[in-house]
Amino acid sequence: MKNILYITLLVATGLGIYAYNNPQTDFTADKKSGIQFYRGSWREAMEKAQKENKIIFLDIYATWCGPCKRLKSTTFSNSRVGKYFNANFINVTLDGETGDGEILAEKHSISGYPTLLFINKEGNVVVSADGFMEADELLQLGRSALK
Repeated sequence: MKNILYITLLVATGLGIYAYNNPQTDFTADKKSGIQFYRGSWREAMEKAQKENKIIFLDIYATWCGPCKRLKSTTFSNSRVGKYFNANFINVTLDGETGDGEILAEKHSISGYPTLLFINKEGNVVVSADGFMEADELLQLGRSALK
């Protein structure tokens, strides 16, 4: 019993230190408050973008990619990012090594993961970036895509 209390205290202390050193950590964010990704095909996403007159935010990732996993678990789940991206974009996430994701990775000469593309309703990339981004960086990138 004493060991369980000791372990619990260590874990709580560790989380407190992590939160103190990472002020942008949003522990209140859950999957529903973050970016909601469209569940249809790429063709259907393009049709939806044309119909709604919106830009597509495309996350091309790889299942083995550490920065991709971190982007999904922290930045994409952030409530501020979710609110902005859900209101302004058709959000799509695709594995760059299979299906539509592989085709788009080849088409856009993707050389690393994650790659983030903002694609207009005509299918042209208006803004792109690669690598992990914190919430504020992604919000700034999204704003530049709408200009």
